[in-house]
Amino acid sequence: MEITLAALHGRWTTLVIREFLQGDRTFTELRRALPALSDKVLSDRLAHLTEAGVLDRRRHPGWPPRVHYTLTPHGRRLGPVLQALWDWGTQHQPLPPAEPQ
Repeated sequence: MEITLAALHGRWTTLVIREFLQGDRTFTELRRALPALSDKVLSDRLAHLTEAGVLDRRRHPGWPPRVHYTLTPHGRRLGPVLQALWDWGTQHQPLPPAEPQ
């Protein structure tokens, strides 16, 4: 369990993985899909997920150079894990605070 939590470490990481569950992405595509995420944090998350073996990074020749990221088979197996976390969260939402009378 600790290995999984280490791979998912950091704010935004699960949302970045969610984008990849829909298909391969470039940095620019991710930036458009997650506009509240800064370039620095996105770069950090991509590097972390690549190092953890969740993403594969491929640079394509040309100008400007393009880098495509894709989930590895190891990363694809996180899909059901994230779905289970989503399901649990939607079923266990805290009740809104009661209004003072």
